[in-house]
Amino acid sequence: MSAKQRIFISSVQKELALERRAVKDFIHADPLLSRFFEVFLFEDLPAADLRADAVYLSEVDRCTLYLALFGNDYGFEDAQGISPTEREFDRATTLGKPRLIYVRGGDDSARHLKMRALVRKAGDQLIRRRFGDIPELIAAIHASLVDHLVDQAPDFVLSKIARSVGTRAAGAQAPVDYELPREAVAEAIVNAVAHRDYTSNASVQVMLFADRLEIWNPGELPPQLTVDNLRRPHASIPRSPRIAEPLFLARYIEKAGTGTLDMINLCAQAGLPAPEFRQDGGQFIQTLWRPKGTTGGAEVTTAGTKPGTKLGPSGDQVEILAKASTGAALTDLMAVVNRTNRTKFRDQVIQPLMDQGLLEMTHPDSPRSPQQKYRLTAQGQAWLANQTEKKK
Repeated sequence: MSAKQRIFISSVQKELALERRAVKDFIHADPLLSRFFEVFLFEDLPAADLRADAVYLSEVDRCTLYLALFGNDYGFEDAQGISPTEREFDRATTLGKPRLIYVRGGDDSARHLKMRALVRKAGDQLIRRRFGDIPELIAAIHASLVDHLVDQAPDFVLSKIARSVGTRAAGAQAPVDYELPREAVAEAIVNAVAHRDYTSNASVQVMLFADRLEIWNPGELPPQLTVDNLRRPHASIPRSPRIAEPLFLARYIEKAGTGTLDMINLCAQAGLPAPEFRQDGGQFIQTLWRPKGTTGGAEVTTAGTKPGTKLGPSGDQVEILAKASTGAALTDLMAVVNRTNRTKFRDQVIQPLMDQGLLEMTHPDSPRSPQQKYRLTAQGQAWLANQTEKKK
């Protein structure tokens, strides 16, 4: 299994001590989230001869996800009048970490003036969620983390299969077609996550072969459904309602049970054979057939791996590196691979390249600057030159 993703929880410790502990305990006890995440709390560290600010900022550097809880208090202020909570937020922003922000209460007038400003600053950059009590906070975090996991897998799979780029005759962006319909791949993976048996120690497996893509998840169809039912209209009966509900709210799945029918229609429109569904012992298996004549295959595990990092930069990322040779804005890089979601593109495609030292910001101290561009590092230039030489 891939290394767990590390979540850094940021807040005024004294004010939100109960919430911080509740979030960590929930994630570590949840059968799904505990497989993929570990949580860092500053208060869990033993006494050490280290500056506190150096420790918490280094932990932000190490984390995969930054999760902030904002209350009424601003907290201790350093010589520049800035609290650790704001320092942590700024550091996560500079590094391009995925950020989840939760604000306690709806009465902003009760907040410290600087905390009020921090809430506004965060709100200008991303979507934040408010919560009234711990159960509401836990439900919101659970939904966000499930969405985060589901977002990663389809893009990783698509980075390993063939794609074609059309012309710009119909618009500014060239259409991109994958050998397998993107929506069908995503639907199959979402099905596996929503319907797997979380009492099993087995993982959801996504396996790419020369002729097919297979998605395996532990568990069996509910007694009311058979494999044949999946090929015609049927009710949606998720094995894990707590997982399915946030996926429904995020519009990953429908409550009408149309997911498998959509997969069949999408494959038919692409000129591919109908997907295959089968039960093999304690595993439910979905198969999407690749076009004849395709080669190459790799095996991955759903979530837990950033797209294009474990097996080296993907084809999309290589094109992005070439585009960034002299510096390019985020929107220009997105156009290269026909992507439209800025946050997902930054987190899933650009950040892994920066983590590998291949790409850097032109304005690292102002990551949200309108003049921000991304360019190759010296290491990135050497890597790209080596790839070009190999093709000769």
